Amino acid sequence: MDDIFGKALLDYHAGEQMGELITETSISEEDVLPVSYLFRSFNTMPSIERTALAHCRGSVLDVGCGAGSHSLYLQKQGRDVTAIDESPGAVQVARSRGVKKAIHSSLLNFSEGRFDTILLLMNGTGIFSTLEEVPRYLEHLRTLLNAKGQILIDGSDLQYMYDRTSEGGIMVPANRYYGELDFVITYKGRSTKPFPWLYLDERLFELLANDHGFNFEILERGDNFDYLAKLSVR
Repeated sequence: MDDIFGKALLDYHAGEQMGELITETSISEEDVLPVSYLFRSFNTMPSIERTALAHCRGSVLDVGCGAGSHSLYLQKQGRDVTAIDESPGAVQVARSRGVKKAIHSSLLNFSEGRFDTILLLMNGTGIFSTLEEVPRYLEHLRTLLNAKGQILIDGSDLQYMYDRTSEGGIMVPANRYYGELDFVITYKGRSTKPFPWLYLDERLFELLANDHGFNFEILERGDNFDYLAKLSVR
């Protein structure tokens, strides 16, 4: 698959400051994401991201590092950071911006060491792809944690995207979990193939985490059903 996401980051890093990514999902119309947002500084990050970075301790694995903004901030705080991303272009940009250890790898294929903190931000639950895959990812994440390590991950409950019944319930799809979406990214007229992306509500996430031996704690909630969770091994 073409590295469309990485191409956008490389172009911006090379000086094309007005680039835009067009995102579209199976339940929403096209939306515009300025590429500049992926190069944001700590002061312009959402509150949930700043809280997550403040809670990082020890050695950190930054999963889905993108342009490396989170990793760069943590390095400046003296953290030992390893950053991974499936996009080779993203890894190239992260390295060029100064991320000392940036590795081209998917999460499930990564097994280099153990960490005190694993960081998954910008709807970190999306990396699980589907509800069925969550247990496999949780078990793999456990293998990457030190004994008293933590996972800091944000997510969002998409109930606000669905119509409500007269009784106050939400009208969800009958054939899948309502947070399972197909996602497409377009840049300069070229689009990715649809790929699965998971928005996991906090109640279900807590049940799944507990079933797989993790304590689950909400560190912060946002204004639109989004949240930051901390998982730690029991």
